[in-house]
Amino acid sequence: MNLPGASGRFRKILFRTLRAATGLLPGGRISSFGAGDGRIGLVLVVNLDRQPNRMRRTLRELCRFRTHDGSSLATLARRLAAVDARDGRGVAATADVDRTYPLGHQLHVQPSELLRECFGEDEPVRMTRQEVAVARSHIEAWKAVASGPHDHVLVTEDDIWFRPGAAAAIDRGWRAARDRCGREGGPHLLYLSYSDADGTAARADVCDALFRPLRGLWFLSGYVLSREGAGRLLRAMPVVGPVDMWMNFRFEELGALALATPAILQRSDGASDNSHSILPYLARAGVVDAHSLPVPGRARSHPVLAWTGGGETEGLPMALSMLGLRVRVFDNGEQAIQPHDLTVLLETFDALVDAPLADQALSVATRRPDTVFVAEERAPARHGIDLSRLPSSRTAVLPSCGTDPGRWGAICNLLGIGVPAQDFPMGAAREMRVFRDDRKVPARSVAPSMQGLNPPDESPWAILPADGWPSPAPSNRPAHCAGRRLVHAAMTVATQSFPGLVETFPGNRAGFARDGLVHGEDGVRLVLRTAAAGSRPYRSGAFASDRPYGYGRFEAEIRAARGPGLVTGFFLHRGTPRQEIDVEFTGDDPGRLLANVYFNPGDDGAAMDYGYRGSPCRIDLGFDASADFHRYAIEWRPGRIAWWVDGRVVHERSGWDPTPIPHLPMRLHANLWAPRSAHLAGHLDESLLPAEAAFRNVSIWT
Repeated sequence: MNLPGASGRFRKILFRTLRAATGLLPGGRISSFGAGDGRIGLVLVVNLDRQPNRMRRTLRELCRFRTHDGSSLATLARRLAAVDARDGRGVAATADVDRTYPLGHQLHVQPSELLRECFGEDEPVRMTRQEVAVARSHIEAWKAVASGPHDHVLVTEDDIWFRPGAAAAIDRGWRAARDRCGREGGPHLLYLSYSDADGTAARADVCDALFRPLRGLWFLSGYVLSREGAGRLLRAMPVVGPVDMWMNFRFEELGALALATPAILQRSDGASDNSHSILPYLARAGVVDAHSLPVPGRARSHPVLAWTGGGETEGLPMALSMLGLRVRVFDNGEQAIQPHDLTVLLETFDALVDAPLADQALSVATRRPDTVFVAEERAPARHGIDLSRLPSSRTAVLPSCGTDPGRWGAICNLLGIGVPAQDFPMGAAREMRVFRDDRKVPARSVAPSMQGLNPPDESPWAILPADGWPSPAPSNRPAHCAGRRLVHAAMTVATQSFPGLVETFPGNRAGFARDGLVHGEDGVRLVLRTAAAGSRPYRSGAFASDRPYGYGRFEAEIRAARGPGLVTGFFLHRGTPRQEIDVEFTGDDPGRLLANVYFNPGDDGAAMDYGYRGSPCRIDLGFDASADFHRYAIEWRPGRIAWWVDGRVVHERSGWDPTPIPHLPMRLHANLWAPRSAHLAGHLDESLLPAEAAFRNVSIWT
C-alpha cells in the first residue's frame, strides 16, 4: 500500500530541481547488472501507455549508471505496458486476482491495535480498481520473467530514482544475497526498494548489507526476481488483495531478502490517481485523519446537450455528473425550450439531458463553438433529433445502454479530459428523479459563501443563492405519517438493530468506543469524556443501524448535548459514493437545528468524494434542544427530503435545492463528537466534561 505523505508545491519544485541537477551527474557502475551468469540481465519498467513522459524520465535515470562492462544501464531496460485502471476490460474479473481480502491481511503486514479494535480480522475489504490494475501489471511482469531468458530481472515502476550511494549499496547487497543463496545461484526475491510498515517490519538474519524480511514491507517499486521465483508466484495465484500486501505472505517460500536500506526510492513530485481500499478503514479507526480518495478531475469547459434512448435507468446523466458536471434531466411533457431559456439554463447547469429544445434553440446551440452534443443510438428516434444537424466534430454517439467502457472514451474525448477509473454507471432508476430540477424558485448562481458556516466546497453538485443560504423560518406544516414501521428500538438496552460503533472519522477529535454508550430507563446516553490514552484526546459514543435502508422516514427522540465544541448527530450516511442527510445540533447554539445534504454521484461502489461540507443551513427551533427530549425525523423520498420536529415539517428540499437528492441506500447513525475546527461549534471547554446526548425510541419506516 503506497501512502506517501502529502507534499506542498514548494517541496515538489525543490525535489524536481534537485533531481534535475543530480541527473546531470553519473551514478556510477553497478557490477550486479549485465550479461553473464550471476548478474541481473534485464530491467523491466512497468509503464502506462498514457504516461510516456514517465518512461522517458526513468530511462534518463537509468542512463546515469553503467553495467559491469561499462554499458548504460538503460540498454538493459524494456518497457512493460501497465494495466490501466481506466480500462474496464483490463480490470475485469479473472482467476488471477481475488478482489476481496480479509482485513486481517492488512494487520499481518502492519499491526494496529486501533484497527483491530474497530474491525474483526475477517472484515471483508474490496480492492479498488487501481489496486487490481497494479496487481495485474505485476502479474504480467512475472509472466515475462518466468518465460524469458534471464536468470534475474529487476522489476521497477516508472516513478523511481536511485538515492545517493545506490550503486555501492546494490552491489554489496547482491554479493551478500548470492553468498547466502549458495548453490541456488542467487536470490529468488530481493527488495531494492520498499517502505517499512510504520517501523513495524519484522527482520531476521540482519547484516550490514541486507536482511531477511518476515513481514512488514510495502511497495513493489523496485525488486529483483528470479525466473524460478516468478514461476513460484504464478503458481501461488490468485493474488488476494493489494499485491504488495500479498507478497508478504510469499516471503518464506521465496526466501525473500531486502537491502538494509532502500537503494531505489519513489519520486515525491508525481500526481497519482491511485486509491487504496484500506484507507476508509484506517480513517474510521483513527489511524489516519484524511479522506480516502483524491478529488477527481472535472470537465469544465464545454456546455453539453445530451439525449438518451430511454430505458429504466439513467446511466448517461449519472456519467456526466461523475465527470463533475451539473446535470439537469428533463421528462416528457415540459414546454419547448426557446433560445433565451436555453441561455439561462446553461448559466446554471453544465449539461442538459433530454431537453425539449425548440428548433430555433437547437440552431443557436449548434452555432455556439463551445457546445458539445452526446446522443445514445436510440435517441434520434425517441426525441426526433436529426444528427446531421449536429456538428460531427463536436458530437459523440453512444450505444444506448450498458456499461461499456467505450462510452467513457467517447464522452471524455469530446470534453478533452481523462477517462475516470470508475466503471461507466448503470445509473439510478428514472422514478428516483435524481437530476430533476424541482425547485420552486428560478435558477440561482453558485454562492461563494454560506452565512454563519464554513463555505461549501466548490462542488459540481450544488446550486446555491448568490447572497448565501439564509436560515429559513420553520414551516411548521403538519407531517402525515405513511408507510410501515420496519424497526423500533426504545434504546433502553443494547440492541442488534443499532449496535454501538468503535471507530471515528476525519475531523473528529473523539474516538467512538462501546463504553461511550450507557443504556438506561431514559434511552441511551452518548457520553463524551477525556481519553486516558489513544490517538484522540476524547472518547465518546455512537451507534448505527445494522444495515442500510432506502427511502423512508427515520425518527428518534433526542436530547442534544450542550456546550461549545460539541455536536450531536442523527443522520443517514454512506460511502463510495459519499451521500448523507443530516440532523445536527451544535452545543454552542442548541436553539437551532443544522440540516445538511451531501451528494456525490455514481453507482454503489463508485469512489466519488468532491463535497465535504455539503450544503448546510440552520433552522430556528423555538426551544432549547439540550433541555429535554424532542422528536426529530428525516423523511427521504425520490426528489424530496423533509425534516420533522415534533410532528411538523420545519424544512424541505427538492432536487437541485441546492443539490440532487441522494439515491443510494444509507445507514442511520447517531453520535456525539468534537470537531477539530472551532468554526462549526466553538471551542470545547473541558471543564464541562463529561458531556452527554441522549436518544430513545429510534424508528425506521418505509
